[in-house]
Amino acid sequence: MNRIQTLEGQNLFRKFSILLLITFLLGGCSLSTSSHMKKEKKEYKIGILLSDIGLGDESFNDSAFRGLEKARDELGVLFDYREAPDGNLEKPFEELVEQGNDLIIGLGFSSQEALEKTAKKYPNQQFLLIDGVSELDNVVSITFKEQEGSFLIGMIAAMKSKTNKIGFIGGADIPVIHHFEKGFIQGAKYVNPKINVLVENANNFGDAELGGKIAEKQIKQGADFIYPAAGFTGFGALQKAQEKKVLAAGVDSDQYFVAEKAVVTSMLKNIDVAVFNIAKTLKEEGAIKTSSYQLGLAEDGVGLADIRVIQLKQDEQKAIEEAKNKIISGEITVESN
Repeated sequence: MNRIQTLEGQNLFRKFSILLLITFLLGGCSLSTSSHMKKEKKEYKIGILLSDIGLGDESFNDSAFRGLEKARDELGVLFDYREAPDGNLEKPFEELVEQGNDLIIGLGFSSQEALEKTAKKYPNQQFLLIDGVSELDNVVSITFKEQEGSFLIGMIAAMKSKTNKIGFIGGADIPVIHHFEKGFIQGAKYVNPKINVLVENANNFGDAELGGKIAEKQIKQGADFIYPAAGFTGFGALQKAQEKKVLAAGVDSDQYFVAEKAVVTSMLKNIDVAVFNIAKTLKEEGAIKTSSYQLGLAEDGVGLADIRVIQLKQDEQKAIEEAKNKIISGEITVESN
């Protein structure tokens, strides 16, 4: 074999070696990309058990549902939901576990007992409790500072009351409803220390007729602004306020369309935002690592819907904005109990 043939053979070998190396590198990249794509393509699933009367409450449940719909449309996170009109909460929780959901949400304080029982049975399943605090390792808790948003509602009520009497209707004698009540009273007295706040609990979140009766009773006692934190029971209160031509405020979602001639604004409890953000965290991190969240004005957890029906004076608007900023900064502490 002459020298020219040897050089040609060496060149050919080098080319072959380079080709093999490129093929190997490309193959490695392909495998890495494929593995990354598989990770990205994992479909996360969320199950939720709605509270009380379920969908169509124009409030708590519908807000959470909107958050999940947004997560589905924008993030590709799948979801399923259950209702429990018969009061058996453990069964739907079990069904959601069996479906293989990555996260299961219990909506409302009333779901806590059943959720925790299920969580103890399935320690590797992650749960989320909204409106309650759990000590279990596999349960994430979200609560809201309803008192902060209600403080602003109380200010508006006191500014616009002509009778010096306003009314609060609670759905039950429980801590989360006390948040609404105490914030409302504190905000009203911040504007007018002598204002009279009538308070009554319906002990029912699903009876619009009862809500109307309580509102009518408060209106007969002189209340000209009604603030119900009572789920569907509050519907009746808002509609009664409209019928009797007094002002009112909604809760949880913008409830202006429940009584368009009465609802001045609503204390927004941004459950939809919280649920969407949780879904986003689940998709990005694969699990929820923070054990609890407490969301107030500073975190956009609560706030006010648009002001309608009435018009605030410039100094009134300024006072509300200043109070909001003071609450966020900590200069004003809103009591919850």
